[in-house]
Amino acid sequence: MANKMLIDATHPEETRVVVSRGSRIEEFDFESASRKPLRGNIYLAKVTRVEPSLQAAFVEYGGNRHGFLAFSEIHPDYYQIPVADR
Repeated sequence: MANKMLIDATHPEETRVVVSRGSRIEEFDFESASRKPLRGNIYLAKVTRVEPSLQAAFVEYGGNRHGFLAFSEIHPDYYQIPVADR
């Protein structure tokens, strides 16, 4: 099944992009001229490397954007989710 990219740029102050495969959303990105990305925002990301010595993971969250996630920032409930459902 092919990927589809949907771009909503109907408003000049914001742009939304969705990449989907069938009925499943693979990526979502939102940019706003009035809001800058801040610590505490929630993003869908892929872990690219775990660094035990730093007690953290390096993540990629769309395009060429990378981040750093300290293990202490992961909610304890996450560890209760079965591995197959994560």
